[in-house]
Amino acid sequence: MSDISLTRRAFLAATTTTATLTFTGAAAAPNTAEVVPGKVSPNEKLNVAAIGSGGKGLGDIMACKDENVVALCDVDWKRAEEATFRLPNAKRYNDYRNMLEELKEIDAVTISTPDHTHAPAAYMAMKLGKHVYVQKPLTHTVAEARLLANTAKEMNVITQMGNQGHSGDGARQVCEMVWSGAIGPVREAHVWTHRPVWANQGRPDPMEPQTTPEGLDWDRWLGAAPWRPYNKAYAPHDWRAWLDFGGGSLGDMACHIMDPVFWALKLVESTDYTVEVVMQEGRNTQTFPLVSTIKYSFPARGDMPPVDVYWYDGHWDKDTGEKTYNRPKRPAGVPDGQILGDGDMNGSFMIGDSGILTCGEYGGQARLMPDEKMLDYKFPDPTIPRIPDQDHAKNWLDSIKAGVQSCSNFAYAGPFTEMVQFGNLVVKSGQKLHWDNVKGVVMDVPDPAAIVSKEYRKGWEIPC
Repeated sequence: MSDISLTRRAFLAATTTTATLTFTGAAAAPNTAEVVPGKVSPNEKLNVAAIGSGGKGLGDIMACKDENVVALCDVDWKRAEEATFRLPNAKRYNDYRNMLEELKEIDAVTISTPDHTHAPAAYMAMKLGKHVYVQKPLTHTVAEARLLANTAKEMNVITQMGNQGHSGDGARQVCEMVWSGAIGPVREAHVWTHRPVWANQGRPDPMEPQTTPEGLDWDRWLGAAPWRPYNKAYAPHDWRAWLDFGGGSLGDMACHIMDPVFWALKLVESTDYTVEVVMQEGRNTQTFPLVSTIKYSFPARGDMPPVDVYWYDGHWDKDTGEKTYNRPKRPAGVPDGQILGDGDMNGSFMIGDSGILTCGEYGGQARLMPDEKMLDYKFPDPTIPRIPDQDHAKNWLDSIKAGVQSCSNFAYAGPFTEMVQFGNLVVKSGQKLHWDNVKGVVMDVPDPAAIVSKEYRKGWEIPC
């Protein structure tokens, strides 16, 4: 195995300023490495491989079925059996490291694994010159997010995070409404989700060991995570609850629901910001809390004033099984019968000096509130290019062939995920933390590099 996946350096040595990663994803710096991405003509088919072929991975690789799907990698072939049935000519691997080293002809890779494997797999693939599509959240830690953004720029590969709403017309419409002054300067935003929808979130202890199912390579499923015995509460579904594997409710949904707010309010341009816990229930050292409310505070960006962004997740289950969701207070002037966002499921609203704007999970149904504000409202003319068919995977594939960056490339998705996972540092610790968005360090703590990274199991290390 090459030493691409076996090196480790301090996080600060791997960072460059976020300011060099433009908001719209401008062309990356020249690739001076020995590995150069293969040239593909617009009419030529790409050789695509999947890392993670079952569950969400099946949908991601089938979105590439009109290309040449040359390989499938998974650690559980029972779960991935439909992929092998539908793509019978693809070679099969149970270790992405072997696949990437052996199949030099691979042009591009989809990565649809639990969160803790995203960065190790994407880093190795990019260092070998492969274009990558990585499911949200892009990474498991803050340090990994900056590492992947910098590596994508270094290697000049085409990248995409799997927050499909970023290819939608809705998120663009939200931006155009805010930028045209529909609600005036925005000073407050609220974002919520009905997650978690998996078991064991809030559990303070590991699960009891169980027999590993036949066909599951548990050691490779764990990958970079600390060793623990198998239990069905970890895999295949409920890993999002556990600190070692997932990102809880914030990691699962913020890259969707918070995207229109992050984009429209140009939060990537912040030089620094703070995050603090407003309320939480069930914080522990094994899983994410049952309920969380956190507050991000951003300074002025250009002509935009300082803004506070609140995140709400979780619910209380009464004895009857009825759920009481953690939600923002209804803004003044919006009647009780009018729906904000997608209702109790997911959504956001922004409060400006002259109005309120709300939208759903992916930025859809952007509208002013209260409802009567829309009677005479005319949407601004489009200023942001639309994605054909609002197709996120095709945007990535077409961008590879055209040699241009796709819409949620890592110059955008890296800083966005960095912000999301910085919020999770606060959720996990209960501390108020201050992030230097230029240097990429936590301010006013003894060891700013360690707090944003983690330990990696031997054989799965990456340089952060």
